Amino acid sequence: MTTFVDRVELHIAAGNGGHGCASVHREKFKPLGGPDGGNGGRGGDVILTVDQSVTTLLDYHHSPHRKATNGKPGEGGNRAGKDGQDLVLPVPDGTVVLDKAGNVLADLVGHGTSYVAAQGGRGGLGNAALASARRKAPGFALLGEPGDLQDIVLELKTVADVALVGYPSAGKSSLISVLSAAKPKIADYPFTTLVPNLGVVTAGSTVYTIADVPGLIPGASQGRGLGLEFLRHVERCSVLVHVLDTATLESERDPVSDLDVIEEELKQYGGLGDRPRIVVLNKIDVPDGKDLAEMVRPDLEARGYRVFEVSAVAHLGLRELSFALGELVGQARAAKPREEATRIVIRPKAVDDAGFTVTQEDAGLFRVRGEKPERWVRQTDFNNDEAVGYLADRLNRLGVEEQLMKAGARAGDGVAIGPEDNAVVFDWEPSMMSGAEMLGRRGEDHRFEEQRPAVQRRRDREAERDESLGKHGDFDPFA
Repeated sequence: MTTFVDRVELHIAAGNGGHGCASVHREKFKPLGGPDGGNGGRGGDVILTVDQSVTTLLDYHHSPHRKATNGKPGEGGNRAGKDGQDLVLPVPDGTVVLDKAGNVLADLVGHGTSYVAAQGGRGGLGNAALASARRKAPGFALLGEPGDLQDIVLELKTVADVALVGYPSAGKSSLISVLSAAKPKIADYPFTTLVPNLGVVTAGSTVYTIADVPGLIPGASQGRGLGLEFLRHVERCSVLVHVLDTATLESERDPVSDLDVIEEELKQYGGLGDRPRIVVLNKIDVPDGKDLAEMVRPDLEARGYRVFEVSAVAHLGLRELSFALGELVGQARAAKPREEATRIVIRPKAVDDAGFTVTQEDAGLFRVRGEKPERWVRQTDFNNDEAVGYLADRLNRLGVEEQLMKAGARAGDGVAIGPEDNAVVFDWEPSMMSGAEMLGRRGEDHRFEEQRPAVQRRRDREAERDESLGKHGDFDPFA
C-alpha cells in the first residue's frame, strides 16, 4: 500500500456566490414599501497552506476532488446571505504548485505560507442595493458568480540542507541512521529505500537536515529505476554527498565509475552544477573496502573532491564528516541573500485602457473580452427582461456599443461576450431595447408615484366642489 506520495493531480472547485434577492417590503397600509432584497454571500476560496505536521501528499492521492462551500442567497428584509467557508488544504513544506501545462504557480516554503488556488465567486447584489434615485424599484437582482474550477499539480520537493546520493545499497540509509535520529528501513538488497528519509544532525552550534535520496542508477534522469521520481528532492539541498560503496559485490563496478555515473545523471537532470560536493567512501570496516578506499582516494582528491572514509556500521569517521557538512551548510546559509520585505507595487491603469477589447472573428462575429463585461454577463438573469435591459445599460455606459461601431459592427451582426467555450452570443442592435423600457425607465414603478387613496379622494371632492361652484354662475358679494 502506498504510504508516501510526492506528486498528485488535484481537482479543486471554489464555492459559488449566492444569488441576490428581488423582494419588496410589504406591511399594513404600505403594500409597496420599496425594495428590500439582500445580497448573496461570497463563495469560499480553496487555500493551500504549509503545515509542518504534514509530510506527504497521500491524502490528496486518495481524494483528489476538493470543493469549498457555496455562498447563501440573499433574502427579503435586507438580509444578506452567509458567506461560504474557505477550504484550507494543508500541504508539506516545499510543495510546488503547477498548472496542467507545467507552469509554476506557487512555491510554498515555510510554515504558514499560503496560496489561494481557487477564488470563490462574488455574491449577487439584491434589488435593494441596485435601487437609486432614478431606479426606485428594481424588479430583478444579480446572480452570484460561479467559483473557479482548477486542475493543479502538487509536487513535493524535500526541504533539506544535505542530500545523500549514490547507487542502491551504497549505505545511504545506514549513514543517515547513525548521523541523525532517523530510523529508515535498512536491508542488504537494492531499492530497499522507496521514499526520501529526513534526519536532523547537530554539529557543534550548527543544526542541519540531511536527506537520503533513493533510486539513482544509470538512466535515472530518463526515468529508469526510481531516480526520476525522486531527483526533484535534490533541488533544494545546499550540499551534495556522494556515498560510494567500497565493498560492492558487483565486479564491473568501482567507486570512481559509480561517481561518474551519478554525476552524469545529475548533469542530465540539470540545475545542480553549482552545489558543493563531498565524497564519502563507505564500508571501510570491510578489509577489501579499506584497501579500495585507500587506492581511489588520491584520484578523487585530484579531481578536487573532499574525501571522507567512513563506516556506518563501525561508526568510523562520522564526527569529521558531520562537522565538515555543518561547515558547508553554514557557508551556504551565509551566502544566501537576505530576504527583503515584499514590496508593494502599484500599477495604475492606463488612461486609454477601457477594460475590455473588441475583436472581429470569422463569419462576421465580434467578440468582447474583459473582466467587467464577462462578470456582468455571468450575473445577469436572461429570463428577466428588466435584468437584460440593465445589462445593456451597463455595457453601453462602459463604451462597448461605441467600440463595436468603431470595429465595423452593423445591426444584426453576431456579438459574443466571453471566451469561446463559454460565451453569450446575441444579434447586436444599436441602443438595444429589452421591452422593459416601454414601461418607463428601467427599474421604475409608477405605482410609487401614485397618491395614497385617501389623499386622492380628498382632492377629487375638492375638484368637484370647485366645479359645482362654477356652474351656478359668477357671484359678486359687493354687487
